[in-house]
Amino acid sequence: MEVVCLDLEGVLVPEIWIAFSKASGIPELKRTTRDEPDYDKLMRWRLGILKEHGLGLKEIQETIETIDPLDGAKEFLDELRSLTQTIIISDTFTQFASPLMKKLGMPTIFCNSLVVAPNGEITDFKMRIEKSKLSTVKALQSIGYDTIASGDSYNDLDMILASKAGFLFRSTEQIKKDHPDLPAFEEYSDLLAAIKKELS
Repeated sequence: MEVVCLDLEGVLVPEIWIAFSKASGIPELKRTTRDEPDYDKLMRWRLGILKEHGLGLKEIQETIETIDPLDGAKEFLDELRSLTQTIIISDTFTQFASPLMKKLGMPTIFCNSLVVAPNGEITDFKMRIEKSKLSTVKALQSIGYDTIASGDSYNDLDMILASKAGFLFRSTEQIKKDHPDLPAFEEYSDLLAAIKKELS
């Protein structure tokens, strides 16, 4: 039995923080897990910038409502889900992901949650589990699943490397250079073909 584990941002939908950076006019918020491997450090830095500018959950959700899946992402996901069980494992938050899941046909997603004050300020975040992507893949393996994983960022590497098969998708030149052994794809058709080969 196989299960495919996919990252969300950069793989199926645009990066939420980059979209919000543009919408808010705050260039510093363009920094993502493609640039910063330490997710805790990145999020605490982001929350500091939001506080400094008086921005909260409402403003980010308004931007998320305008985000559509990447071209071809829903069709890719629909075909993949017709072939095998598929789970999105993301370091994003339920408060961000919900509208995007509707646009993707309500796939299963495992992600984290934000701590939001009554005034809408994001005061903290709760990770579902430590090293959530790797922990989830290992948990699936412990109950008899072979995992096939794909993502684009530093925080995807653990689940990719721990899986039966793993692929980079639209990753950075630096990550591809650091991991020349990992197949890297730019098109959904190529990623789908590689996954199908592992399923056969």
